[in-house]
Amino acid sequence: MEAESRVPGPPPLSGSPPGGGGGAAAAAAAPRPGPPGAARAPPPPAPPAELGFDDDEEDLEVFSKDTSLTEANSFSPLIPTSPSSMLNQYKFEDEPELRDLFITVDDPESHITAIETFITYRVVTKTSRGEFDSSEYEVRRRYQDFLWLKSRLEEAHPTLIIPPLPEKFIMKGMVERFSDEFIETRRKALHKFLNRIAEHPTLTFNEDFKIFLTAQAWELSSHKKQGPGLFSRVGQTVRAVASSVRGGGVKNRPDMFTDINDYMETFNQKINLLDKISQRIYKEERGYYCEMKEYGPIHTLWCASEEDLVDSLKGVASCIDKCCKATENRMAGLSENLLPVLHEYVLYSEVLTGVLKRRDQIQAELDSKVDALSNKKAEKDLLTEEIGNLEDKVECANNALKADWDRWKQNMQHDMKTAFLSVAENNIHYYEQVKHTFLFYFYYFLFISIPLRSQCIVFKNNCLYPHLNVLSSNSIFLSNWCLIGQYTWYVFYLSPSMLILSSSSTEGSLVLLSTEI
Repeated sequence: MEAESRVPGPPPLSGSPPGGGGGAAAAAAAPRPGPPGAARAPPPPAPPAELGFDDDEEDLEVFSKDTSLTEANSFSPLIPTSPSSMLNQYKFEDEPELRDLFITVDDPESHITAIETFITYRVVTKTSRGEFDSSEYEVRRRYQDFLWLKSRLEEAHPTLIIPPLPEKFIMKGMVERFSDEFIETRRKALHKFLNRIAEHPTLTFNEDFKIFLTAQAWELSSHKKQGPGLFSRVGQTVRAVASSVRGGGVKNRPDMFTDINDYMETFNQKINLLDKISQRIYKEERGYYCEMKEYGPIHTLWCASEEDLVDSLKGVASCIDKCCKATENRMAGLSENLLPVLHEYVLYSEVLTGVLKRRDQIQAELDSKVDALSNKKAEKDLLTEEIGNLEDKVECANNALKADWDRWKQNMQHDMKTAFLSVAENNIHYYEQVKHTFLFYFYYFLFISIPLRSQCIVFKNNCLYPHLNVLSSNSIFLSNWCLIGQYTWYVFYLSPSMLILSSSSTEGSLVLLSTEI
């Protein structure tokens, strides 16, 4: 079972598949050069987004992070905060050294018109690139504008891996799509979408992307009208599907892309399974937290009816509250570091499936032309020219997808490592907090709840006061020491009816309190 839920390793990339037009394909697949002096760097780690789920087991829903979940856990002095955590010690090779385009999505606003209600987001761009007329831009965009940008990028680069957008509607529909949690979660996802494009070596120089970042609302609307119409896009889709059906599928797919297709089928199954398991874990953790949160006030109210157990019950209530705090921080780590990463790569698996299908459509069109050439001698010259063009197009698609596959694979591995390392470290802190909290209140309950006799023995400077001599050679050291405040407490057993509690202060004196068992 453990092996089945593991994300499979990516298939190795071999050399370029055979095909004509290699020079033209390499030139087309290479990233478009930026302005002079603008260096490109590997993409940085993406900021964490937020993802949750609905109360139903099968419904996946978006949640925003509660700010109370991220408060520092400073209640326990037994667990120091160290800067050398696992994430700080782990160094990744793809950390960026230089960036020239910074994008921020923030400040959501609600707009109500006579026919619709929608949300717009402020998009702030700061850049040092020469092709931009200014170094800073500020525009407002709605979700439909992001959809338009994604569709234009797919049209311009059908075999590149376009970053995914968040789903348009969540499960259970329109009721919650204007809630603060949903708006904040979508804002973070849109912020990540634009920054993923800005970090891409090819997509970042797309003209539509530049217009999206710089044009005002009326300019963007005018630019949208200049693109291909709806019927033109539908016609292209129908022709692509018909070409694939006529060709009977892909006949000569290179082995490398067959391996990638098999890998993505397995990856899609595993990442969906991990996503569902993680959401189930978060759901059960949330239920456990809600139930445990009620026990603290219950023990506090219990003190009013049990005068002899007031201190003990208050100690238990305080212990439960601190455990709730630790559980709350652990849930915050899951919702911030693991759930959004897994769900993003669920969407990425769908994007990769679409990219492979579009590559196969180009390959199928080439195969159909090759078959037509063998059957129609009269059209040989025309078909030969078309075949040459399609071979170059297939080679360009292959090279573009291969180059983008390496970049996407590195990002996926980096994000997965970061997410699971963060969860592992969070779990270590959580269980150490729970252990030390209960150990503290065990000794606290022992010393407060057992009535002590007035008899005591005082040691000072290694001298025993003779009138309080109750220790003997038969004394047995029973328990380990426990540091409470400025005293170190020990437990000795003298006789079947005598128990000695020893406390050593920081000044060097030793006080022994005895009680009957």
